[in-house]
Amino acid sequence: MQWIKWIAGLMLVLGFALAQGGGNTAFVRFAHLVPDAPAVDILSGGNKVFEAQAFKDVTYYAEVPAGSLTLTVQTTGQNPVKVADVAIRVQAGKYYTVMALGTASTLKARLVEDRIAPAEGVAKVRIVHASPDAPAVDVALKGGPVLFRNLAFNQISGYGTVPAGVYNLEIRPTGTTTVALPLEGVGFEAGKVYSVFAVGLLAGETLEVIVVEDSFGSP
Repeated sequence: MQWIKWIAGLMLVLGFALAQGGGNTAFVRFAHLVPDAPAVDILSGGNKVFEAQAFKDVTYYAEVPAGSLTLTVQTTGQNPVKVADVAIRVQAGKYYTVMALGTASTLKARLVEDRIAPAEGVAKVRIVHASPDAPAVDVALKGGPVLFRNLAFNQISGYGTVPAGVYNLEIRPTGTTTVALPLEGVGFEAGKVYSVFAVGLLAGETLEVIVVEDSFGSP
């Protein structure tokens, strides 16, 4: 099945992409951004690290030992089926997001390092374009200037700083003032770091935004 190949590939990407290093602990989270892919569990040492992750779920950061470990990927449910055992090596002291992108027939995996150190007095924000059939976009203040420019599918902005507050934003096709998706009342707190994921399908009129705080913590 296509999705089984994708999950196995996803974990292989995690294994090869994380840098090697010493120390004690690394931090990894998982973002399920594929509208029609099934839910999965991910285990380490027989214990579930991420459980029943479905579309639009973004996990907390799991603390894992630096060095080599084996992750088991299995289907969610009463009769789980093991998809793969994958050996990985992770670098201590770093934070990562493993993103599942695309659709069931065009699945992609993307791993990024998260810079979760806050900035005093302001919020840090980045934008992730995760809608596979949407064009390149700008993110702007409502009726105002562009804050993040020309992001295509599978692209991620750098972290920008904004004053704390509640914003009315707009997602626009790049270079236009046409509003593809209005974002009313998006709040950012000072001293916090955020990822804003644009997800869903343009064709299905299911475009939406997930705002996630990038910070370590338990569910």
